[in-house]
Amino acid sequence: MKIIFVITTILFLLQLLLLGSSTKKSVPALKIDDKIVVAVDGKPDEEIWQKSQPTSDFIQFEPAKGSPASFQTEVRVLYNSRYIYFGITCFDSQPQKIVARVSKREGEVSSDDSVAIALDTFNDGQTAYIFFTNLRGIQKDGRLADNGRTFDDTWDGKWLSAGSRTENGWTVELAVPFETLKYNPGENKTWGLGVTRFIPRKLETDTWSGPMECYYRVSQFGFITGLDLRKMEKTRQIIPHVISKIEKGEKTKIEAGLDVRYAFSQSVSANLTVNPDFATVEADQEQINLTRFELSLKEKRNFFLEGAEIYSQRIKLFYTRRISDIYGGLKVYGKSKAHEFSVLSVQSKKDIDAGEDSANFSVVRYRKNIFRSSNLGFLLANKVINGKFYGSAGIDLVHFFSETVNVTGQLAVSYGEKNDRNLAFFIRPSYDSSTFHIHLRYTHLGAHFADNANSVGFIRDDDRHELDSAVEKTWWIRKDWIERIVYDSNYNIYWSTQGGMLRSWQIDQELEVDFTNKLSFEINYTGEFKRYEKDFHNRQMSFELGYNTREWQSARLRYEFGKNFDSDYVLFGGNVNFKLGKKFSIEYELDRLRLDPDPEQESTWLHVLRLNHYFTKDLFIKVFFQSNSVIDKRNIQAVFVYRFQPPFGMLQLAYQRGTGRFGERGVQGDTLFLKFSYWL
Repeated sequence: MKIIFVITTILFLLQLLLLGSSTKKSVPALKIDDKIVVAVDGKPDEEIWQKSQPTSDFIQFEPAKGSPASFQTEVRVLYNSRYIYFGITCFDSQPQKIVARVSKREGEVSSDDSVAIALDTFNDGQTAYIFFTNLRGIQKDGRLADNGRTFDDTWDGKWLSAGSRTENGWTVELAVPFETLKYNPGENKTWGLGVTRFIPRKLETDTWSGPMECYYRVSQFGFITGLDLRKMEKTRQIIPHVISKIEKGEKTKIEAGLDVRYAFSQSVSANLTVNPDFATVEADQEQINLTRFELSLKEKRNFFLEGAEIYSQRIKLFYTRRISDIYGGLKVYGKSKAHEFSVLSVQSKKDIDAGEDSANFSVVRYRKNIFRSSNLGFLLANKVINGKFYGSAGIDLVHFFSETVNVTGQLAVSYGEKNDRNLAFFIRPSYDSSTFHIHLRYTHLGAHFADNANSVGFIRDDDRHELDSAVEKTWWIRKDWIERIVYDSNYNIYWSTQGGMLRSWQIDQELEVDFTNKLSFEINYTGEFKRYEKDFHNRQMSFELGYNTREWQSARLRYEFGKNFDSDYVLFGGNVNFKLGKKFSIEYELDRLRLDPDPEQESTWLHVLRLNHYFTKDLFIKVFFQSNSVIDKRNIQAVFVYRFQPPFGMLQLAYQRGTGRFGERGVQGDTLFLKFSYWL
């Protein structure tokens, strides 16, 4: 108890010492009658917009932090009982150079001229919803957590947006339904507000509040004031779906499923899924893996995506890809004042390929805000199979002493068949500003921690005492022919927890230069020592040349060579993104790996091709093709999508040949999927 008291006192004193006072911007929200129609057409020119009070005076986040923005931006806020509206006017002295090439929802909208609205609806300085859109009204959304340290772009909400080009720049309107958001109702409420504008041709990012150390830093947002928010009635969303599968040589299958979303209040909701559809998601992209560790794959299944940011941890105790197809599941999420929680439970189907019976996976997550921008959390991840329990539990801390100085830490224990040497923890102080980062991290992973934790979590390797440090610095030159220089240096070393034997050290050096003609050049060097069945000394050197890499339409070429586990290797490749017209886009990636000697025949060619044709932002065709020569894999998927109730109500027609599972050749023949989902 004395130690806890001393630590708490030190943290409190440092908080007082490092947190300075600052005046933050605010903008009043004008309440309007529900009978007043605000057409979200990208033109905030209705009379009611002129009655609202605008706010402007944006400043640069980069390149010249704190300097006035190159172009003026004005923001106005309206609301009624159903929506909160944002009307944004983006002035530009060269409107003919405004870029609007991204046309798919959840694309990299910020690589276009675009804006982002972030809403801290609980005004806790830690979490926020964020909405990106460009001149074409294309949408990307997500959730911020841990005061912006975590950005989860898998959250998907219902909202409206549209943009319009003008003689003096462009304008955009957003309308976010209150039912999409969680918040505490009441009179005269204040929300945190972050507004960011991206001008890619100038490598410029402008923010409304600040100067900011990161435009995701929730604690540095300004405010929306004067919100009178009524208590919402209990709401529900019922989304049934039907899917048919026709595979060559197999019987036709027809399945039905159901997703139910029920809001008990404006701050607590539940999601129920029965026989969810995991069949037509995008395939896992093949990757080159020169390590001996498992690769972490991105989650694409809708049920696991919403609220995923709350489970984010450095020592990853919950990894959704451990769960195969499920019969059904239930999630409950809530937040009120300083408390946030989530409970998830699913029952998996029997996995014949893996030889595993049906299992139950349950995860409990709780976080409590401390001070203004810090939190303390708990997570329990458990798997029950054949009457046996496996998993892990632990606590984690994110504490900001100031906007630049923070510390993160975690302590966990795993349980299962091996219940000794099953402790894990880390502590990581760091300094982060807009142009400089430095951290030092110490991690302990017991020799049997992963044996149990990986039933539900993702631990690449255990049995290590590990030290890790990094320094990253950005210099904005912006004269002659150099735009920016970035240097990144990382050092890592770890020993066995049993006897202290050195297991690995690694040094990474990276230098990147952006030129004023839109070219960029990057050089990387890695030297490492690995001890497995014998000692290995690996090295890697790579060069990359890019063009227009800060925008979506871009190209890169890379060449890498070195020594990897007694084999010399050469790896070359590249990627290109370009558009043919306004609606058709092409993305192509190539990797060629050649090993010498190659005793396990791992030399390979990887090809990845994506074709997208958008008739509208809710009516499109997507084609995905990939091949991996080392396993003779060819996988193609073509999907036609019509979102008549975006983002959930849709009609999908999909063709697939070959498996989409990572690292597998697969024998799936020509297969046709038809899916229909409706939002009741």
